[in-house]
Amino acid sequence: MAEVGGSPPRRRTRAIRVGRILLGGGHPVAVQSMAATRTRDVAATLAQLRLLAAAGADIVRVAVDSAQDVAALAEIGPQAGVPLSVDLQENYQLVVRVAPHVQKVRYNPGHLHHHERHRSAADKVAFIAAAAAEHDCAVRIGVNCGSVDPSVRARFAPSDRVGPMLASALEHCELLDRLGFSRYCVSLKDSDPRLVVEANRRFARQRPDVPLHLGVTEAGMPPEGIFRTRSALEPLLAAGLGDTLRVSLTVPAAEKGQEVAVGRQILADVAAGRFLSEPCPPAGGLTIVSCPSCSRVENEAFVELAQRVRAATAYARRHPLTIAVMGCRVNGPGETDDADLGLWCGPAHVHLKRGRKALGQFSYDEIVPRLLRELDEIIASR
Repeated sequence: MAEVGGSPPRRRTRAIRVGRILLGGGHPVAVQSMAATRTRDVAATLAQLRLLAAAGADIVRVAVDSAQDVAALAEIGPQAGVPLSVDLQENYQLVVRVAPHVQKVRYNPGHLHHHERHRSAADKVAFIAAAAAEHDCAVRIGVNCGSVDPSVRARFAPSDRVGPMLASALEHCELLDRLGFSRYCVSLKDSDPRLVVEANRRFARQRPDVPLHLGVTEAGMPPEGIFRTRSALEPLLAAGLGDTLRVSLTVPAAEKGQEVAVGRQILADVAAGRFLSEPCPPAGGLTIVSCPSCSRVENEAFVELAQRVRAATAYARRHPLTIAVMGCRVNGPGETDDADLGLWCGPAHVHLKRGRKALGQFSYDEIVPRLLRELDEIIASR
C-alpha cells in the first residue's frame, strides 16, 4: 500500500432510498453483496442473509429464476433483516411478483430484448418503473460489458467496450427520466479495471446527478479478484465517485462475508489515503476472470472448477491470455466472448468456447484436460 494525501469530497448526487438505506446525496457509501444460495431454499438463504448482515452488508441481492424462487422470496422478505435487491435477469415481467417483497430491483438493459421482442425497451422499462413505484422500490440500471443490447453494440466499433455500455446507461436514464421516475442508480461493470474506471468517469461527467453503484464484474478468486477490484474502485472513490459498491469474488457460500469485509477495507483505506502501489494489475500475463458465486450458479462445483483451472494453468502465467470461468447460463454465453478461452457451467456439463466459437460441452471431470489442450494449441500458434 502507498500512502497519499486524503481523498477529495464526495460528488453529491441525488439521494435514493433502499429500505432504510440512503444511497447518494452525501450519505456513506453502502456496501452490498449477493446471496450464493438458491433462493428457493428458504432456510439456507436466510442463513446467508444473516451471515452477510453480520459481516456488515447494507444491502443484499438475490436472484429469482423460477416460480419456486418467487414463492420463497415472499417468505424470505419479511425475515430478511437487511434491505433486499432482486435481480430480474431475463424476465422483466417478474417485477410485479417480486417487488412487493424487496426494496430494490435491478435490471440489465441488455437482457430486455430476450422476451417479447415485439415490445419496445421503453415499454418494458415503463412496466418495471410502474411496479417499482407501486411497491416503494428503488431501481438499478445494471449495465455489464458482456451483455449489452446487440442493437446498441452494433453502433460502435467491435474494439470499443466502453462506448456501448455508456450509451446503454444514458439511454435508460433518459427512459426513466421521461417517466418521472428518479429513484434509480446506475452501474457500469467490466472485468477489466481500466474500463470500469473509464466508463464510470465518463458517465459521471454526463450525469453527475445519478448515484453510482461501483464494481468489477467477474473479478475472480482471491487474492487476484481483490487486487482487480481495488485497482478499479480506489481511483473512483478517491475522485469522490461512487455511492454504493459490490466486491464480486468467486468464493464458497460460507465465505461470502469476505466480499463485505473487502469492501469495508477498501473504503477505510481510501478514507485514510492508503492505495495500491500500482494503479492496475500488470498487463502481459495470463488472466483468469470468474464470476462471483451467487444464487444463479447451476452447480456448486463451479467454485471448485475455477480453482482447478487456476492451478492447472499456472504454467502459462507468462502468456498474455484470458480464461473466463462463468457459473451460469445467464451471463456465461455473452461474458465469455472476449476471452481467449471461456467456460460456462450448467447443472451437469461445462460449455467450452475458444473466443466466440463454441467447442461443445464436457463433464466437470473432462473439462480441465480439454481446456489445457486448447490452451496449449493457442500458445503454440503464437
